[in-house]
Amino acid sequence: MIRVAIPIDIGTVAATSCSAFALATPLRVDELLKLAVYEALGTRAPQDKRERGVRTTLAGLTAGEFVIDVDGRRYARPEDVVVCAHTAALRFFATIPTRKRLRVH
Repeated sequence: MIRVAIPIDIGTVAATSCSAFALATPLRVDELLKLAVYEALGTRAPQDKRERGVRTTLAGLTAGEFVIDVDGRRYARPEDVVVCAHTAALRFFATIPTRKRLRVH
């Protein structure tokens, strides 16, 4: 499980004059994955390693190799939108059992 701090979109709060966006932020799954990869690799990881990690993770999600559980809800597409507040807990679940995956390669 990876816990990710959710940024507040101050621009949306100011543009809509709605404080609800200060409490919960809508994010696309691909942006949430980017935050999760950065969190997992840490701030000291080289930028090219972080970019490769994001590309590989998004490619795996798009190919259907895994699904993501965000605070109890499952997502399988990078363009899906998640509404999160403060922090989000991400869990990754493979869609193909490990034994079958090992035989394919």
